[in-house]
Formats: sequence, C-alpha cells, structure tokens
Amino acid sequence: MGFYPIVLELRDRPVLVVGGGSVAERKVDGLLQAGARPTLVSPMLSEGLQTHARAGRIRWIDRSYRRGDVAGHALVLVATDDGAVNSEVAAESRAHGVWVNAADDPPHCDFTLPSVLRRGELTIAVSTGATSPALARAIREELECYFTDDYRMLADVAGEARRELGARLGGETWRRALDSELRRLIATGQREAAKTRLLERLRA
Repeated sequence: MGFYPIVLELRDRPVLVVGGGSVAERKVDGLLQAGARPTLVSPMLSEGLQTHARAGRIRWIDRSYRRGDVAGHALVLVATDDGAVNSEVAAESRAHGVWVNAADDPPHCDFTLPSVLRRGELTIAVSTGATSPALARAIREELECYFTDDYRMLADVAGEARRELGARLGGETWRRALDSELRRLIATGQREAAKTRLLERLRA
C-alpha cells in the first residue's frame, strides 16, 4: 500500500464504528478526542462503551451490522474478528466512496491508524504502514519521555502567537524564536512571559 500521511478534521462529523469490544473502545476514545460523532453498531458493548452510551457521547445501534449502515458517514472503522463482516463493510464503504479501516485486516483498509501521542493541540503520530503496530506503539512510548506535558503549553503559546501576528512567517524565523530561553519559561510555568518573548522574537 502507498500511504500519504494526513491529519483529518473530524469535529462534528459522523463516523461509523462496527464492533463493541476493547478495540472498538480505543477507536471511539480517539474519535471523541477529535470531536467526532461516533455511531456504534454492535449487539454488545464493552464497559467503557456502555459508559459513553449512557452519557450520550455515542449513538448505539443494538444489533449486528446491516447493509445500508454506512450511508451518511464520513469514515467507517471496523473492529470485529469476523473476516466476512470486514469484507462486507469494506465493500459497501468503498461502493459509497467512504474510507474504511478494518482492524488487523490490511486488505480491507483504505487507511491505517497510527499510534498517537497528544499534548494539547500537538499531535504526534507514528506509523509503520501496518507492518508492525507493536513497533509503532513502542516508538510512541519512547517519544512520551521526550515530549513531556510542557509541550501542551508550548503548542498553545505558539498557536496564540501565530493568530495574533496574522502574517505567515518562515520556518527559519520560527526555529530561531523557539529557543532555549522560551523553553525554560515554559518549563517553569511562566506562560505569559513565554508568550511575550515569543512575540518579541517573531517580530524582530
């Protein structure tokens, strides 16, 4: 498969998840973090998914997948261990022009799901092209030690500075501005001082 990495805007977009076990739960958690509107089709739900359903965070259709369920969805994620279901859902999704991902079933995937590290608005995704999800997860866990929670504040400050300046600045300008003193201010929790310094450096 030839992969082209992208980051999708899924806020308020409907996504179908077929399956109700632990794998489906992990997928739903990621979708909710992205602000998507998941619908689950499954005759059973894990405890975590039941909690989401009771809280109204997901829509649950209490039955097995049926033809026609794909209609109206932006994406389809399949999380079952039934190859026949994977094949049926993939075929219908593709017929409707909807991208589909079937867990651990590459022939029925139009895209893969990377191992993801989030620090606020900062998202780091690691993919091995579906060849070794375990390796992607191990690399992501290593990155967690480097990209500490300080990066949440750094991403927020950088985003605010970019919005205030309005102008598009070159990458070299940003690299100079994101210096060690800015990182020190972030690490010591001096948010406003960090923002002031960043703006000054970007305007210089």
